[in-house]
Amino acid sequence: MAAKNKVRFFCQECGQESLKWLGRCPGCNSWNTFTEEIVSSVKGKKTITEGRESKPAYLCDIQADESERIDTGIPELNRVLGGGLVPGALILLAGDPGIGKSTLTLQCGHTVKLEKPVLYVTGEESCHQIKLRAQRLGVDNSNLLILAETDLEKIEIEIQKSEPGFIILDSIQTVYLTEVSSAPGSVSQLRECTGRILQWAKGWGIPVILVGHVTKDGSVAGPRVLEHMVDAVLYFEGERHYQYRVLRGLKNRFGSTNELGIFEMTGDGLKEVANPSQAFLAERPLESSGSIVVPCMEGTRPLLIELQALVSQTVFGQPRRMTTGTDYNRVAMIMAVLDKRVGLNLGNHDAYINIVGGLKIDEPALDLGIALAVASSYKNFAADKDIVVIGEVGLTGEVRAVNYLEKRLAEAAKLGFRKAVVPFGNTTNKQESPIELIGVKTVREALDFVLGG
Repeated sequence: MAAKNKVRFFCQECGQESLKWLGRCPGCNSWNTFTEEIVSSVKGKKTITEGRESKPAYLCDIQADESERIDTGIPELNRVLGGGLVPGALILLAGDPGIGKSTLTLQCGHTVKLEKPVLYVTGEESCHQIKLRAQRLGVDNSNLLILAETDLEKIEIEIQKSEPGFIILDSIQTVYLTEVSSAPGSVSQLRECTGRILQWAKGWGIPVILVGHVTKDGSVAGPRVLEHMVDAVLYFEGERHYQYRVLRGLKNRFGSTNELGIFEMTGDGLKEVANPSQAFLAERPLESSGSIVVPCMEGTRPLLIELQALVSQTVFGQPRRMTTGTDYNRVAMIMAVLDKRVGLNLGNHDAYINIVGGLKIDEPALDLGIALAVASSYKNFAADKDIVVIGEVGLTGEVRAVNYLEKRLAEAAKLGFRKAVVPFGNTTNKQESPIELIGVKTVREALDFVLGG
């Protein structure tokens, strides 16, 4: 007797399952996200890891050695992963189309330090297309296997034959299981396929990178359950019209989520940026108003970024506020502080804030730099080219202390900056500083020093 298929409704955001269509998801409270899918009642076939015994072990008897991490051969990627690939880790790499995900994974398959072969499974391109890209990137690794396949069961068979030490699957939205009736990329296919791949990674101790698509708003395509199933979620970001790309960790069970790797897209592929601060400040205008340099921290790495502001008289009834690379609400709050506490009449002015280089920075230490950049553009007065600004701004106009000041100042001194406007609370520690410190308690004090009152 033939098995009957069942109809289920799944939320496209969180993967919540329901027997009937719902207007609002009870799991994530999103509206109009439920879609109808056919779920087969046929039980799945055995996987290549079934039959392996799992036994409990005492925590004190389990050996954990950081030397077991696998070197990818790309230091910036190792930094974001927390030191390299962990055997058995399942990693999701997401990013906008054309940002360089396939380029990065192909280069990683070429440079990874392994004796066993690397299996690169492509579901979107043919082997011939991969070969053309490999020639352009200079990838010529005899240990790299290319498989153009989307049927997950056939991929399992090839894994069993080749016994790879590292697997790259580009992309998870293209593969499917035949016992699941819905189309590739649907919620049920993504969940079942990722669960099967998770068994490969944990059962055989093989690190796996899954390349994933993103939606229009920049989130990982598919249900949120996909992010919960994997060990690490890496997001490859950057403007397509800029040459710089940023690899950021959104989730990492084996390392910090504050680290980021910076690459430059060239005709020969992705190149690591050895000194990102110098690269971001290379074209900085030295005598222009509205330009402020801020040392910020991304994980353990200090970065010097140029923050630009343009303030002009509005020609509309309502002034415009636009931000690129930083939080809009934070900028609006800082402009309100400038208006209320400092007396700058910004209510009838448009304001445009930009972090140069396509970076996206979201840390409180950027506040004072935003305030001074806006004030500099408003007064049309350029700040000293040898000064950097650090500090968090409160609603009463006070400047609050920040962390990792020593690393920020060391990076600024390395690039030739001689002065730093910092919160007064950070100057109470009498340690020697590589550059001159100017401690300020309020935003008004900072404006008086940098912009001459």
